Amino acid sequence: MTVAIVATRANRGLDAPPVRVEVDLSNGLPAFNIVGMAETAVRESRDRVRSALLNCHFEFPDRRITVNLAPADLPKGGGRFDLPIALGILIASGQLPQDCVAGYECIGELALDGSLRSVHGTLCAVIAARDAGKKSILPAATEQFATIPGACVVRVKDLLHCCAVLRGRCEAETIVACEEPKSSPLSNLAEVRGQALGKRALEIAATGGHHLLLEGPPGTGKSLLASCLPGLMPPPSERSALLTHALYDLRGLRPPSARPFRAPHHSASAAALIGGGAHPLPGEISLAHGGVLFLDEIAEFSRHTLDMLREPIERGEVNIARASGSVRYPAVFQLIAAMNPCPCGHAGDLERSCRCSNGDRQRYRARLSGPLLDRIDLRVNVSREPVRDLLEQPNSEPSGTVADRVQEGVTKQNQRQGCLNSQLAGRDLIGACELGPSERHFLEKAGDRLKLSARAVHRTMRVARTIADLAGHHGVVRADLSEALSFRGPPEG
Repeated sequence: MTVAIVATRANRGLDAPPVRVEVDLSNGLPAFNIVGMAETAVRESRDRVRSALLNCHFEFPDRRITVNLAPADLPKGGGRFDLPIALGILIASGQLPQDCVAGYECIGELALDGSLRSVHGTLCAVIAARDAGKKSILPAATEQFATIPGACVVRVKDLLHCCAVLRGRCEAETIVACEEPKSSPLSNLAEVRGQALGKRALEIAATGGHHLLLEGPPGTGKSLLASCLPGLMPPPSERSALLTHALYDLRGLRPPSARPFRAPHHSASAAALIGGGAHPLPGEISLAHGGVLFLDEIAEFSRHTLDMLREPIERGEVNIARASGSVRYPAVFQLIAAMNPCPCGHAGDLERSCRCSNGDRQRYRARLSGPLLDRIDLRVNVSREPVRDLLEQPNSEPSGTVADRVQEGVTKQNQRQGCLNSQLAGRDLIGACELGPSERHFLEKAGDRLKLSARAVHRTMRVARTIADLAGHHGVVRADLSEALSFRGPPEG
């Protein structure tokens, strides 16, 4: 009796728990059994592995084959175990040396001709293999990797190529530091005509990481303003970029080259927005981690779906529970929402009359619950610009100039408190704002007059701290509080 062991990784959210593929060949009637809480796709690998071995001119053992995927209490799905199972059979039958897979972890789905197909969730497995001090063998079709310091990825085309590499008879493509995808063009603030208040709000939002609501008639540039925000934000850290790549890899999507910008349609379900499924996958809020979640026509989303954003906005993560266990995904994003003032979109428009009744407008605005609105730091009314201004040559600041100021503000925040102002809480918030007696009295009076909640007061202080950072103020002065409060109230119209 011969037992072969090949190391691989399962896929459980952003975790990649280790799995030992144990292959045993014993006497008895020919059979091929896979045990270890294997799902249907894993059990079907028996036929894929058998055909791949025969078509690659290997001998398929005419014996009783038992494959154990350990640990037995970990659910295992997908075709990622095809390659380690095939290698285990070859080692157990003496067609490969016993120690050829030492120091390697293998993942890949086999085609019937022996070629290898990529699977989702390989980036998390590569990170885990690096931490365990091992190399990763993956299909050559696996294209997207972030730069993972210290990781070593060996890409092979098919089963024959993999065996030749393990025997030392062939060189494989080894990736130590993978190239980043080319940058995609971003919208530039220079393209936006007018809308000085909207541009100012974007600069504040980018500097402090604040949420923003843009309200105005159709065609006034709300979507264009929102698409400019990623270009104002500083480049993501290496850890943040790596986490973004891992989240996109779980969904089988090409990762963004800059800050993520997700804009789901208003018909998106709660599971699509938050994440879910029988095997929970990240939703739009997690794909927007470290970037922007843009909800255009936010009032057209169902109220139930929107209210599910409240907890992730506060906690920066989402926990998806299933009977088999729970999966936690990060969800630190900037919410940029856009909406019309009424169903027809022309309430308060001086050029076009509104056809909606007061009841229609109230029901339309009521789709955004008070608790959700309370979590949005900046609210801006985007009005229609005169046609004459639209036809003139643009003369506003480009995104690069504004991004430099944003970077200076972010640097100040990191040096002072180690995080963005939007993440300040408790004593850190009180200490960072440094309100004098006059400023404290002003905020107390304004909060009572506007009937601000405790959350709204704290969010106003965070915005004021960001405005002070952009203005170069050591402490928060009355002008900073006044501007922050002007963004706090509901937009007119």
